[in-house]
Amino acid sequence: MAYLGGSMAICEQCGRALTASDGTCATCGAAQVRAGSEEPERTRPASSTRRLSVAGVAFAVAGLLLFVYVVWNADVAKIYADLRRLGAGFLVILLLSGFRFAVRALAWTLCFEAPHRLRFRDAFRAYLTGDAVGNIVPLGIVVSEPAKAALVRERVPLVAGLSAIAVENIFYSLSVALFVSSGAVALLWSFELSRVQRWVNISVLLGTGAVLMFGFAMVAMQWKILSGALERLYARGVARRLLETGRVRVRSLEERVYGFYRNNQRRFLPILLLEACFHAAGVAEAYVTLYFVNGEPPGLLAAFILESVNRVINVVFKFVPLRVGVDEAGTGKTTQLLQLGATVGVTLAIVRKARMLCWTGVGVGLLVARGLSVREVAEQAARAKSPKAKELEMMSNR
Repeated sequence: MAYLGGSMAICEQCGRALTASDGTCATCGAAQVRAGSEEPERTRPASSTRRLSVAGVAFAVAGLLLFVYVVWNADVAKIYADLRRLGAGFLVILLLSGFRFAVRALAWTLCFEAPHRLRFRDAFRAYLTGDAVGNIVPLGIVVSEPAKAALVRERVPLVAGLSAIAVENIFYSLSVALFVSSGAVALLWSFELSRVQRWVNISVLLGTGAVLMFGFAMVAMQWKILSGALERLYARGVARRLLETGRVRVRSLEERVYGFYRNNQRRFLPILLLEACFHAAGVAEAYVTLYFVNGEPPGLLAAFILESVNRVINVVFKFVPLRVGVDEAGTGKTTQLLQLGATVGVTLAIVRKARMLCWTGVGVGLLVARGLSVREVAEQAARAKSPKAKELEMMSNR
């Protein structure tokens, strides 16, 4: 038995609201855990969550200090003037960023296997809310994705939602590798780089190329690398208590991902096109920002390179809340390299922060409208990754 706000109980097999008073679901007849046994499950991950919170706060403080340092050295008055020139252009940026949320939510809906289906409007709301929770909670990287699945468990079983998120993230990761490698090639081809900068770009290019080749080979050959490694660790007595259920959940997830690959190959192209639209909108967002800040049309190549660098920053520094500090530093260095000036890059990164905060506010509003709090959703996400996922998997396959 699970709860989504207030005292509403949700069946963990079919995802419907429980109406029976005898501990069974009136819709599917599945027996539920009594409410009295729910509280221990709620408190189990407290110590690990506390450690993650401390680490998240530490990263946030370090990022904030870096932010102050970078902004101070980039000329605060000029940044303020650049932001004022942006003006109504910020509305265009908000629309473009909203479109990016929409295409990823739509891609998520395409990653469900029959008989499960998720409506776009439910996916979009969950995506906005989960992203907002990830931005607010320290080290939200471990919360945002499970939170999305927990928020739609009234529509689809939890395991189906988690599996679809895993599949969509694989497509997204492959698209990021392609996009970043293209940006590295464009930077190497079009600009005069120092020896260190050249080697950094070559390393990024080689790394993303290796990720792409390994990813395609792993899916095509259906290598069960992660579950196999966990099985070997379990056989050797390493972390047996944790791996008792963990290895089963990982194997189940791998089987679902590979099952999607075998049975839904016609969806590959639409999903990849949606991921491409996400990156294209990111380039458009950088282009619009540069246009309003500089007062003249920027080069499309510069916007493309800036967005590819932004993807690298988002991947490498995902653990830093809002990428505060590291985005300003990295984007400032990139615009300096592109001969646009470091201040323009810092302004671009600050504009990104502003639109992220706006959409975070929308996500929190959707959360409040459902009668939930950030803490409740974070707890839902923690339970989504708990050993109970094994039970959910077994029930969903009945």
